[in-house]
Amino acid sequence: MRDETLHVLVYPTCSTCKKALRWLDEHGVAHEDRDIRLQNPTAEELAAWHALSGLPAKRFFNTSGTRYRELGVKARLDAGMTDEACYELLATDGMLVKRPIVVGRDFVLVGFREPEWAARLLQ
Repeated sequence: MRDETLHVLVYPTCSTCKKALRWLDEHGVAHEDRDIRLQNPTAEELAAWHALSGLPAKRFFNTSGTRYRELGVKARLDAGMTDEACYELLATDGMLVKRPIVVGRDFVLVGFREPEWAARLLQ
């Protein structure tokens, strides 16, 4: 089990976020929660997390959210939106950001995938 406290960005009423937080608690993983609506990630944080995640920047978007559709983000991404433009857009509204996001000292997990979380967090 990890000895560091993880930072977890969540939307408190999101069922997936609730499930993820319950999973962390059930496995004794220390964490500090951050409401993604009240404390939206900054473009700088997103850039740093993107670098640690090993994922494409587009994976940081909440593709099932209404804001994503309202702003036509898919078309923008398909048109070749830069990573920097992604960070700037994501930083404008926490509801655009996929959640939960787990931020550790040297890694970032985006979305709740139990096998991935177990492999990384229950070492």
